[in-house]
Amino acid sequence: MADKNASRPSNPNVSVDCVVFGFDDEQLKVLLIEQRTSGDFAPQLALPGDLVLQDENLDESATRILKELTHLEGIYLKQFKAFGDPDRVNNLKDQEWLRTVRENPDARVITVAYYSLVKMEAYRPEAASFAGKVIWQNVSEIPELGFDHNKIVNEALARLREEFEFKNIAFELLPKKFTLTMLQKLHEIVLGVQLDKRNFRKKLKKSDTLQPLDEKQSGVDHKPAQLFKYTSGRK
Repeated sequence: MADKNASRPSNPNVSVDCVVFGFDDEQLKVLLIEQRTSGDFAPQLALPGDLVLQDENLDESATRILKELTHLEGIYLKQFKAFGDPDRVNNLKDQEWLRTVRENPDARVITVAYYSLVKMEAYRPEAASFAGKVIWQNVSEIPELGFDHNKIVNEALARLREEFEFKNIAFELLPKKFTLTMLQKLHEIVLGVQLDKRNFRKKLKKSDTLQPLDEKQSGVDHKPAQLFKYTSGRK
């Protein structure tokens, strides 16, 4: 299939990488692609990312790249940091792959990173372009990634933890209806701490961001728990 951007030149020195987090009720996950290869070297996992086109701004580029590689669209992406180590694309395995997809594989590339929180139930990513596969990987089990993408994921996790402390962003990862156990588990995973169940729920009762529903879980092999929804603190 012809590249629809073939007539739109890219900037060989600026790229965008996207860190998309999801939560499956048990584990915090990050969206990764397997870089499709045409050589003899083994494919590797990486963040969805590519060069910025000369006629688009960074936000437009992030949206386009994520759609082209994973078919995800309509999600909120927030720019959080730039990465410009002079050697960030000079690893031998990365250079081998770059020579199969880039006109200027030896060019120094500065990347601008974006991160997003999505409800996994609402999105079904699919591989496209040079992405051979798309996977949701547990953040606790991330292997060695391409380029400096492990560093980018770690920086995104640090930013996520900061915002968890001061903003009601946990609900961006939860389904529309969730249990208090799911909410507590998500906090524990992101913050890396064990929370006392009694104190956690006591704190929630003082909040006006949760609304209890006249519904319980279904299809579970334990006593169904009550469901809640996020209200944004509005009455």
